[in-house]
Amino acid sequence: MKPLELGKFINQVQGFKAFVPNYFPPKGGFDFSPNIIKKNDEATRLLGKLDGITKLLPDADFFLLMYLRKDAASSSQIEGTMATMIDAIEAEAKIAEDVPEDVDDILHYIKALNYGIKRMRGDDFSLASRFIKELHRELLSKARATHFSDPGEFRKSQNWIGGTRPDNAHFVPPPIEDMARAISDLEKFINKEDAVPVAIKAGLIHAQFETIHPFLDGNGRTGRMLITFYLWKEGFLEKPVLFLSSYFKKHQKIYYEKLFGYHNGKVEDWIDFFLDGVIKIANEAIDTVSKITELRQKDLEKIHTLGKRASESAMMVLPKLYAQPIVNNVIIQKWTGFTRAGAERVIDRFIKIGILTPKDKNVTYGQSYIYKKYLDIFTINE
Repeated sequence: MKPLELGKFINQVQGFKAFVPNYFPPKGGFDFSPNIIKKNDEATRLLGKLDGITKLLPDADFFLLMYLRKDAASSSQIEGTMATMIDAIEAEAKIAEDVPEDVDDILHYIKALNYGIKRMRGDDFSLASRFIKELHRELLSKARATHFSDPGEFRKSQNWIGGTRPDNAHFVPPPIEDMARAISDLEKFINKEDAVPVAIKAGLIHAQFETIHPFLDGNGRTGRMLITFYLWKEGFLEKPVLFLSSYFKKHQKIYYEKLFGYHNGKVEDWIDFFLDGVIKIANEAIDTVSKITELRQKDLEKIHTLGKRASESAMMVLPKLYAQPIVNNVIIQKWTGFTRAGAERVIDRFIKIGILTPKDKNVTYGQSYIYKKYLDIFTINE
């Protein structure tokens, strides 16, 4: 595929050049090489396989929360956040008091993803500018910020990427008027039925959104959410379990290089990288579901070796560990209604049969416990 002219860098009266997109999609459409079509077919096959295997999970929504946390952590870390998925789990459950301040970035990302999932399940949903603004609002309202981000609103002033000013920036997105037109084009492209394969279209949507950069802050995080929500909207996934942020984070330099190449018409290079990510992450997700299923079966067998009453109380706890794999005595009390002593007995049993381990063996008071074998499944590829 030859480079496409997606726009031009045009001199602005303020003394800098900004990228002004052409109408999108290009009039001639996209003509991808056989190699890209082959990769798209493989990505599509794996998405179907992932969707099928995910349906077999008995507590899929619990596992979904772990996927959300993993993506939230990776996507936030791309933007400089140092906090981890484990920090987020502890902060959500209010287990640790000394969590990093920037864990707030991850918690807001989780909040935005959960909001998006709820909205997409509504009868009046459409993947349009309104929804994108709502995601941004949830992501940045009352969030930790270094500058004004105007949550839920497209920018009303010029922004730039890299550098200290537009005239020394690495890339200057479209001026306001051109931005509004480009967003309108993208919205129509997202919702129009056309011949562009869905996995490829998801990559085009992300890259075009990042090119437009319609918000003062949070464009990368919002744009990465759009990938999953688009695939979900198109029915490729019954549950949103494919998140590419960990792939982008692992190859962060290449990710940025390919996105900037996209601005300059190297569309196929970007799509090639993007489809590699879909294939890689889909394979990892399929493996994760398989490992979860195997671990769940082993742990159920361990619980069935306990006496009747002990196994009944254990079964009140195990399913909840899939959503909250770091716990303390207070959480077990809340889940079971047991006294502190009763909750302690449950924890001791889980330690004895190898499901929970103390998170910090040097702590004597206020100990927390981790479902390590389960958590490791989600962090092994980090």
